[in-house]
Amino acid sequence: MLQERKLILITRKTRLQELKEKYCTLGQAKFYIEHLGERFDNYVAEDALYVEAQKTVLTHLKESGRVQLLERSMLSTYLFANDDIIVVLGQDGLVANTLKYLKGQPLIAINPIPDLYDGVLLPFCVSDTLEALNNVLRSRMSVKRISMAQVTTNLGDSMLAVNDVFIGPKTHTSARYKICVGEATEQQSSSGVIVSTGLGSTGWFKSILAGASGIAQRPLHKQLSNGFAWDSADLYYSVREPFPSLVTQTNLVFGKITNGMTFKLTSQMAENGVIFSDGMEKDPIHFNAGTTVQIERSSTQGTLVVKNELNG
Repeated sequence: MLQERKLILITRKTRLQELKEKYCTLGQAKFYIEHLGERFDNYVAEDALYVEAQKTVLTHLKESGRVQLLERSMLSTYLFANDDIIVVLGQDGLVANTLKYLKGQPLIAINPIPDLYDGVLLPFCVSDTLEALNNVLRSRMSVKRISMAQVTTNLGDSMLAVNDVFIGPKTHTSARYKICVGEATEQQSSSGVIVSTGLGSTGWFKSILAGASGIAQRPLHKQLSNGFAWDSADLYYSVREPFPSLVTQTNLVFGKITNGMTFKLTSQMAENGVIFSDGMEKDPIHFNAGTTVQIERSSTQGTLVVKNELNG
């Protein structure tokens, strides 16, 4: 054992496990899925592959130190130590969801099913586990720094975002708010505002650019079409479907948020205003009348372990 550092293995429930919880038994889950014309054996096969990967990774980790197994639903309540080493058994979304609860501890992300998961944030396979861990323990690992967005409100609420922040209506309605970008301010009505990090720039942000470009029949911000650096010091915001009227404007609809720049929104909605990050709609901050939210780059960065160049 090289060091007495705790190894935290973070997992998520498979689709089969979630179906079993929802329908109480596998038999009822199977009946429901097949009744809808889907193949239940796809869920079974995926579950078997994930469980086997978990067993293998857990065995490797136990050879090197104390291991704590942590399911995704417990992330928000778990207190990570500064010297913990975090191992995530993907998908990509689990990596992003984990990073916001860390304070720069190294994260080893493993793709349990390479034939099924894209693995943009999963540089390692199960067979790479020991090598990746030993590189971290010996401080010989290569890493990618990942910038995050910090969200704070005048009511004392806060959250971090690894990919993006949504500020807008809870349902498919229009949001009313005042937006402040640097020295410029205006009233707006839209379906919400997206603030993206570099990591999130190839996700929701990219689809917004693609849609706007298609409507305009010309390339829109071509230099951003493939995203921007994961460790970028800047964030970008985009207003979805801004509506011009006698009292609402559409000038501040897209742009860069640099360090030191003020970016604030003040809600003018009586109810149903929300703020959530990284698609986690079930854990929002309320954004109703009188609430002001400020968004800026967080001083905390994620540390994603990647394969050393010499090792491929």
